[in-house]
Amino acid sequence: MRSAPRTPAPILAALAAASVCVLSASQDPARPNIVFVLADDLGWNDIGYHGSEIRTPNLDRLAAEGAKLDRHYVYPTCSPTRVGLLSGRFPSRFGVLAPLGATTKMQGNDARLPQELRRLGYRTHISGKWHIGETPEHRPLGYGFDTTYGYLRGQIDPYTHRYKFGDHVTWHRNDEFVEEAGHVTDLITDEAVRVVRESGDEPFFLYVAHHSPHSPLNEPPKWIAPYEETFEDIWRRHFAAAVTHMDEEIGRIAAAIEEAGKTASTLFVFSSDNGGQRSWDAPPQNYNGRYAPHTTLGNNLPLRGWKGDLYEGGIRVPAFVRWPGVVEAGTVVEAPVHIADWTATFLSVAGGSTEESWKLDGRDVGPLLFPGRNGDGALEGRTLYWRTPSGAAIQEKGWKLILTKKEDRAELFDLASDPYETTDLAASEPERLAKMKAKLREIQEEDDVSEKAR
Repeated sequence: MRSAPRTPAPILAALAAASVCVLSASQDPARPNIVFVLADDLGWNDIGYHGSEIRTPNLDRLAAEGAKLDRHYVYPTCSPTRVGLLSGRFPSRFGVLAPLGATTKMQGNDARLPQELRRLGYRTHISGKWHIGETPEHRPLGYGFDTTYGYLRGQIDPYTHRYKFGDHVTWHRNDEFVEEAGHVTDLITDEAVRVVRESGDEPFFLYVAHHSPHSPLNEPPKWIAPYEETFEDIWRRHFAAAVTHMDEEIGRIAAAIEEAGKTASTLFVFSSDNGGQRSWDAPPQNYNGRYAPHTTLGNNLPLRGWKGDLYEGGIRVPAFVRWPGVVEAGTVVEAPVHIADWTATFLSVAGGSTEESWKLDGRDVGPLLFPGRNGDGALEGRTLYWRTPSGAAIQEKGWKLILTKKEDRAELFDLASDPYETTDLAASEPERLAKMKAKLREIQEEDDVSEKAR
């Protein structure tokens, strides 16, 4: 972890005073509340602190108060990331390689994160996008959540809350379909704020899965107007509006935590679920043809690739962690952190433990984030793994292998010297290539065992 540039002494003094006030008014942070906020399709260069023209003042402030995760890895599409978060396992262990429909092989007891937190005395809540199944047995109440709210399928109209095909109802409260008026970004936030305000003395886990900035985009004019002179492309303008709207609502959640006197006792994590999407062609069968094609959406530069790709632009996303008094403010974590790591990490800070029988692929990354905790040798040289319908990839010791099925192609990158994947070294590193291919096959065999066991 390396420190950010030096802050002027007067500002440091003011921050220190503010921290004392927060700590004195909050509960013991030994068993923190846990808030995990997930954006949908937010690219690397779609957040203010990465130099974007999109304004995200609340996210920028929260990130500055904690540690930015410079190499936070997720999956190239939404459902696998969500499965990895809640299970602590590579989603391919459940056969989840792409966005899910009505059902999944991941069962309720596989959601180790909410299930175990509840067993440890936490109240567990989800507000927003589920996308791990829609049939009654695959709804979030059966996966360890005490309260559930939002939408079950993968994408919805921001105002009607209908799934993309026809008038498919997917909006729900506590797994029962309901009709509500309002913009999806506001409604998801309203529920999250309610959870915080009504939380009482019990620790809580709140999973806020925003719709924004996923297509289709339909933002109130007040969010679009500030970008009239910033972006010539109308859809990039609408995309920016969606991000800034979401940023404002995340600020409301942070404010509710502060008003409840729980800032210092709340571990707050933000991430995107995958890299930014390049465009959306608006098929006429979607949303009864109400939307025009979105020609320009996210921006992953300087990373290579888009949502759906195994290049860094598809799987490396903006992320940060804030826990005042525990996570050192203004720092950057440069070691890789994987979405599946949060299960073991959150259970550890909640006073729990993991079991070998769970076969977790994620690790407790607390030693990277929280000064004073003992190191974990398992974090050194470990292998990260991705699998999609069209290919697979692994990363270890700074090297990355991507196999593409359709073209029967292997690409090898030295991320330490080439983080933007400009030079394929497969031909010049045959020995390393062979070893990494063998490692990939070894890891992939565990998918087959897991799938056959079900």
